[in-house]
Amino acid sequence: MDAVTADQMIDTLATFVDKDVLPHVRDFELDDIYPDGMVDQMQAFGLFGATIPEEYGGLGLDYSTYARVIEELSRGWMSLAGVINSHLIAAQLINRFGTDEQKKRLLPEMAAGTRRGCFSLSEPDSGSDASALRCKARPDGDEWVINGTKMWVTNGERASVIALLARTTEDDISCFIVEKTPGPQGDGGLTISKHIDKLGYRGLETVEMSYVDHRIPGHALLGGEDGLGQGFRWALAALELGRINVAARGVGVAQAAFDAALDYAQQREAFGRPIAQHQAIGFKLAEMATKLHAARLMVADAARRADAGERADMEAGMAKLFASETAAELALEAMRIHGGNGFTTEYGVERLYRDAPLMIIGEGTSEIQKLVISRTLLARAADDS
Repeated sequence: MDAVTADQMIDTLATFVDKDVLPHVRDFELDDIYPDGMVDQMQAFGLFGATIPEEYGGLGLDYSTYARVIEELSRGWMSLAGVINSHLIAAQLINRFGTDEQKKRLLPEMAAGTRRGCFSLSEPDSGSDASALRCKARPDGDEWVINGTKMWVTNGERASVIALLARTTEDDISCFIVEKTPGPQGDGGLTISKHIDKLGYRGLETVEMSYVDHRIPGHALLGGEDGLGQGFRWALAALELGRINVAARGVGVAQAAFDAALDYAQQREAFGRPIAQHQAIGFKLAEMATKLHAARLMVADAARRADAGERADMEAGMAKLFASETAAELALEAMRIHGGNGFTTEYGVERLYRDAPLMIIGEGTSEIQKLVISRTLLARAADDS
């Protein structure tokens, strides 16, 4: 996508966020109500096909433009970015590693948003420790039988395409494309066993999914027979998109926090002048703006590297680490600048404060990012020596 077209898309999204999202977030967020109208508009914009290739009906956005889309959505309400993140991770897996039949059958409907996707890796006892993954898939004739429990599944109820990681042998993990009927009723041995209530990131479903002797066809194995045992490696590759998404979300939330703080500091007066003119507040604003700018540049750099086909795993991890921590810091600073008003639901910064921790935890915690970054630094140093 050329720069002019990309700018036009972002301008359109900015108008949508300002007119249709920000004025209505409180109508949905605190009561944890799914924003059907907003999501329908995102579907009309084609965002469910944002990174799906044009040959399958998607927009075929590059990483750089996609990051800007996610930032803009998150400036309005971070949960909206979550609706398409899990969906597009599933689509990314199918597009990069699926068979021709899987791509042709699933991607056009996913691009249109008529079929929603989700990504299902985490389990109650595993988290970031893939070696503890317990969900199992065993072959039975021309079918696979799935048993296990998955946690933190965004879009799990509304999704009809699930990218599921399961253990196929004691040592191997494979990815399966599980298809189900959208809704809370489940299919066969697949049930939505629990809705997870959360501090923030509200308004979209996050669920626990249980599989008890759930049968899927043999062709549900991602990539066909060549995909056996490749699931975890492929998931890590797809999560590069997820980390850029979460990093861009961090920038969007940080921007929203900074905008709120700057606006309030110019209006609120103390000791006869706007508080922005007091050095203590002015310094806070300067530091917030600097860290926000640095986070945005890190996301842009990781996205650019990915667009160029360069290795970007470490850079995406760095961007995710810095942008998520920046979002949390700026959300707290915005509350402090608002004083007591920041602790109320009227001004909205408390929502940013509740949403920000998700990005520190999701797609690998900050501690996991540091571990991955340090290992990659050492590996690259060894390669260069």
